[in-house]
Amino acid sequence: MHLGAPLEEAQAAMVLLHGRGASAGDIMGVAQELMTPGWAYLAPDAAGSAWYPQPFTAPMELNEPWLSSALEFVSEVMATVGRSVPAERTMVLGFSQGACLGLEWTARNPRRYAGIVGLSGGLIGPDIGPREYPGTLAGTPTFLGCSDVDPYIPKERVVHAGEVLEAMGGEVVVRLYPGMPHTVSPEELELVRAMMTAPAAPGVSPS
Repeated sequence: MHLGAPLEEAQAAMVLLHGRGASAGDIMGVAQELMTPGWAYLAPDAAGSAWYPQPFTAPMELNEPWLSSALEFVSEVMATVGRSVPAERTMVLGFSQGACLGLEWTARNPRRYAGIVGLSGGLIGPDIGPREYPGTLAGTPTFLGCSDVDPYIPKERVVHAGEVLEAMGGEVVVRLYPGMPHTVSPEELELVRAMMTAPAAPGVSPS
């Protein structure tokens, strides 16, 4: 699904990844809130409305081969975008299961992006131990937001993801919102808008 500027004319792009049980149309509701002239917004659909079958905290093998397929799908979408808009002007945003997928994909494919946004998500896998992802995010602005009592995403996993991505060179901001339901808040959207103001500028991060 595609909204906003045509890719070949876009100044910047955002790839949005939906949550479990949702669709590209659902996550495009976030795109509509963030609509900015010159931006192209692309959202792929997961088969069966889920990127992988088990919780993101399950052992990796229990989510295969679906997880590898989903990661490859994101790579294909990013390659399509990259033919017109470079990675340093492309933002990756996901919510819930899509946030987990987006964070895992960018950690496995590190470089400078316009931004990484994980709304209610963490890195995929059963533990919060050290992660060895080769490469650097080269100062990519990164925002992780979540409720402190989210029923699906333990706050410790959000903090862990922030620590890992920061160690990889991301300019990371983590925000935990007291008592917030499993949703995207206006405050989170404001922080994303701030990240979008200068997608090609080095060192830009929400504050």
